[in-house]
Amino acid sequence: MKKLVNQFVKAIIKQSDYTEEDSLYLRNRILSLVGEEGSDKQTEETDCILLKEELLDLAQNNGKIGQFLEERDCLGAELMNFMTPVPSQVNNAFWETYKISPENAIADFYKLSKANDYIKVSAIAKNIAFKTPSPYGNIEITINLSKPEKDPKAIAAAKLAKSSTYPLCQLCMENEGYQGRLNHPARANHRIIRMKLDQDAWGFQYSPYAYFNEHCIFFDQEHVPMVISKKTFDQLLAIVDIFPDYFAGSNSDLPIVGGSILTHNHYQGGRHDFPMALAQAEKQFRFKGFLRIEAELLKWPMSVIRLKGENPAEISDLAEIIRTAWRQHSDVSVDILAYSDEVPHHTVTPIARKRHGKYELDIVLRDNHTSSEFPDGVYHPHKELHHIKKENIGLIEVMGLAILPPRLKDELLEVEKYLLGEYNNIADYHLEWADEIKTHQVVSPENVHDLVQNEVGKVFVRVLEDAGVYKQDAEGKVAFMRFVESIGIEGEK
Repeated sequence: MKKLVNQFVKAIIKQSDYTEEDSLYLRNRILSLVGEEGSDKQTEETDCILLKEELLDLAQNNGKIGQFLEERDCLGAELMNFMTPVPSQVNNAFWETYKISPENAIADFYKLSKANDYIKVSAIAKNIAFKTPSPYGNIEITINLSKPEKDPKAIAAAKLAKSSTYPLCQLCMENEGYQGRLNHPARANHRIIRMKLDQDAWGFQYSPYAYFNEHCIFFDQEHVPMVISKKTFDQLLAIVDIFPDYFAGSNSDLPIVGGSILTHNHYQGGRHDFPMALAQAEKQFRFKGFLRIEAELLKWPMSVIRLKGENPAEISDLAEIIRTAWRQHSDVSVDILAYSDEVPHHTVTPIARKRHGKYELDIVLRDNHTSSEFPDGVYHPHKELHHIKKENIGLIEVMGLAILPPRLKDELLEVEKYLLGEYNNIADYHLEWADEIKTHQVVSPENVHDLVQNEVGKVFVRVLEDAGVYKQDAEGKVAFMRFVESIGIEGEK
């Protein structure tokens, strides 16, 4: 057993540039944050993050922080900042290592972002994740439990807190080192890699609550709104050159089909092969004037044109032709509407990667128009699916990973009990779905859990089919080819 503060000081020195000569300094700075009363508490812990949690308990007992989780986060980030190099050191180390090995530079920054508790590894581990089969390949499901639910008292306190417009949003560069407050996350231990995309200044960081391996964010250093343009395609293709084995993709730039922060231009990326990346080609052809680029329509519930080639500039040029053609394309026979008066409804969700020595750019066609029948969006999850998923379908869902709300953790257990004829508290909005499962499936205690998970996967496939502008039927496939042919193709297979 060792004294808690001393153990934390040792852990900091082990993982930072501090030395034993800095021990007293570190001890005193930590005591100023957590309080001296009880600082001689004994612990068996040696892990820096777990020691930090014990120090937060001590700080709360000493009245240094209040009862809210947000207050713990602010102090916790400040404590972990002791072991985090300053931004200039992080950037110098990244780019010096990058000259020798891009892979090692990326790995080192990822390791730091986990070690200093910026990436919430233990919280992410709480997520429920599974795969289910579908006609389009395996679909990935995550019930998001990593972000703790806000205390109603904290919400009320945040409303009473003095309003601030600094930082302007959670993606702004000004978050680096920001202390945090009740209505803005703690970022004292946050570090950003500075980079250039063409001549523009951008930042690279990891997502604190990652949904997949090495989930990261690339963002404009200026607080400018998202706009999908040729520059988007250029930048995404540049990113996959700079970051080996990462994909890079953008949410759409329109409401309903955006699913993200539309006020700050940014992309997401990471080291993960999503189900859509593994989808098979259903039709292959070449666009006129771009015969060196392979084009495919995918066997996927959403409407995707995949471009493959060795020249990223050519791919970007063709992608922009497709985007501008789609922006103007209407087809009333299949309820595709480019404009309502002067309001545009069409945009794309683009995803770039490099595979087998070639660049790939997936262009997912999006349409956000509404109707009296579908006021939330014609190509939005329809109402009968809202018991599982009613949120916008953004980049991650487009690629085949469902991010489902935490309520489903307990609700699906009640569905299982209902299917087994046990006492339950099933939500009313799940009843019709559960009765349908009963009608078509043989349910037993041994299979009920897997069965419910597979049925959730089926619902998510229907969500994606709702979001697909061209349906996976004969009429939809013919209409999709009408759009492709309007651009000009040859060599169809």
